[in-house]
Amino acid sequence: MFAVVSSNIEQDQVLCFLRYIKINSVWNKLTTEPANTHLKQHHPDYLHYSKVLDAHLHAVPLTRIIKHHQPKIRLQALMQAEQHDAIESDLFQLCNLLQQGGLDLTQAGITGSLLIGAQQASSDIDLVCYSRTAFHQCRDLTRQLIAQQQLQELDEQDWQASYQRRSCDLSYDDYVWHERRKYNKAVINGRKFDLNFIDDSSNPDLDRYQKGEVISLKCLITDDSQGFDYPAEFKIAHDHIDAIVSFTATYTGQALKGETVLVSGIVEQNQYGVKRIVVGSSREAQGEYIKVLRGSIK
Repeated sequence: MFAVVSSNIEQDQVLCFLRYIKINSVWNKLTTEPANTHLKQHHPDYLHYSKVLDAHLHAVPLTRIIKHHQPKIRLQALMQAEQHDAIESDLFQLCNLLQQGGLDLTQAGITGSLLIGAQQASSDIDLVCYSRTAFHQCRDLTRQLIAQQQLQELDEQDWQASYQRRSCDLSYDDYVWHERRKYNKAVINGRKFDLNFIDDSSNPDLDRYQKGEVISLKCLITDDSQGFDYPAEFKIAHDHIDAIVSFTATYTGQALKGETVLVSGIVEQNQYGVKRIVVGSSREAQGEYIKVLRGSIK
């Protein structure tokens, strides 16, 4: 089971990443390295080098797709179902709270394990919004519902687990400080949920990028309007580099316009000479980060 990572189609193949394999009739989730190892050993034909992204990832030919699991359709089916297990019941309650706050649920979907029916008792809820307005509305409703004590913030154990899972190049205190202000995750009935955004109205980025040197610098954020997109983009004030781009959820929504950040990543340049810093060449983004200098906040 592959997770789609780009709306682009390359050579009649969908760009994606292996996320689950079935062992003894049970779906098992894989992180980056085990997924790469599994394909190298068993299905090297799914390993793919993208010339557009200048990156090694996975790709599935259109002719070999058996089923496309669609988050919007799955969420509507779960909401209309007469019976729910524990995690589905929490999802149902969460969506009702968001609907009562004015969210148009047709602009949302469910991804992660619930999308493919592979949820376990300990599974999280992964909601995805397909309009920018709906996503930011969800974040604002989450903030309000926490204040009303209908939802809860993550506790220390939750934050520690999240930090360990991300395995990022930030200190624990820095990680939590950045995450708390995003309001894209909270807890319902002791179960964590995440809010994700996909802009399905945007046109695919067909620019070709080539990787350059590793760079670390301090810069000012001039535009954060696409900070929660995939990939997240932050325009910066710099003589030669246009933006910071992140492909890992750790740094989604990481900085706001007017803030100064320390950034470490890989410089990429497209065919027009436009340069960007990419943070997150892998999900874990070892050695790469975006960190707000807290003294820069007005």
